[in-house]
Amino acid sequence: MKTAVSSKGQIVLPAELRRQDRIEAGQEFDVERLDRGDYRLVRRAARPNDGAVDWLLDCPQKGFFVPIDGESTDTL
Repeated sequence: MKTAVSSKGQIVLPAELRRQDRIEAGQEFDVERLDRGDYRLVRRAARPNDGAVDWLLDCPQKGFFVPIDGESTDTL
């Protein structure tokens, strides 16, 4: 596949590759220079809770998450 560097120095990943690897806007990558003209692009691992707040805020209805009564650890 072919791509080009923009005037801002940006490189666009072709849509087919983004679909195959489920790459979304905002995902971060490391660029490694292997040799002159040879580079490696490596997707950074997402943080374990990355997106959790957005997911909770997108809850379909208010009051969906309610506190659960539990036992205190003081009695153990």
